[in-house]
Amino acid sequence: MANLKDLKNRITSVTSTQKITRAMQMVAAAKLRKAQEAAEAARPFSERMAVVLANLSAAMEGREGASPLMAGTGKDQTHLLVVCTAERGLCGGFNSSIAKLAREKANILMTEGKDVKILCVGKKGHDALKREFDKIIIDVVDLKSVKSIGFTQANDIASTVLSLFDDGEFDVCTLFYSEFKNVITQIPTAQQLIPAIVKKSDDVEPLDLNGAIYEYEPEEDEILADLLPRNIAIQILRALLENGASEQGARMSAMDNATRNAGEMIDKLTLSYNRQRQAQITSELIEIISGAEALNG
Repeated sequence: MANLKDLKNRITSVTSTQKITRAMQMVAAAKLRKAQEAAEAARPFSERMAVVLANLSAAMEGREGASPLMAGTGKDQTHLLVVCTAERGLCGGFNSSIAKLAREKANILMTEGKDVKILCVGKKGHDALKREFDKIIIDVVDLKSVKSIGFTQANDIASTVLSLFDDGEFDVCTLFYSEFKNVITQIPTAQQLIPAIVKKSDDVEPLDLNGAIYEYEPEEDEILADLLPRNIAIQILRALLENGASEQGARMSAMDNATRNAGEMIDKLTLSYNRQRQAQITSELIEIISGAEALNG
């Protein structure tokens, strides 16, 4: 059994930890609002881009010379997995859930005889995957020094992906990230980027044109040649922003649980300390009384 000094030191240590977790929870809560607003603001643009691509692809249907970014290379042998995670930990299962989804996808593909390459965006994804997939991780994008994620970072990552695709390094590209729902719920998501999966007209919300008829200028294939690479950057940006909100929400929830657990531990240690102190005082009183009776006797 620990002595009183050890118990007191443990109580002091856990109290200090509780102060840290409470402070981290407050910081995450302050950052969450801004990150959530950024993620929600990116969704309409990303969804409207899908609508435009759906309309353009419908107009291009049956024509020759479709962009490889939409039609693919005609093969399904080499897959690139772009795994987006955080640069820091202490955010519950946020990073591990994304890495788990990517790991499952990689194992399925390799079981089917496919070649797999992994591009990690964020240190924690690399740390989670390097033990099992170190030989197929082709690069790690470090965003630790970036204070605010924006289109510049997403465009740089998209440029890397497009460069690999132009060099024939892969046939299919899949993006992994966590979609933000609320503080408690973040959903690990896999989204295929190349070839682009275009929603069918039945799945796309129609635009209200008030009866107007419109034509594309320049031609549809020229517009797609510009929009498809831009769409990859937009989807990566959305993934990074969704990750930013999910990370702060997960950290806020994790630090709240840690603060509560620390409080429960402090209560148990304090109770144990008081009981042992009371027993020690009782033992000392018994010794004093026994000594006094011996002298009187």
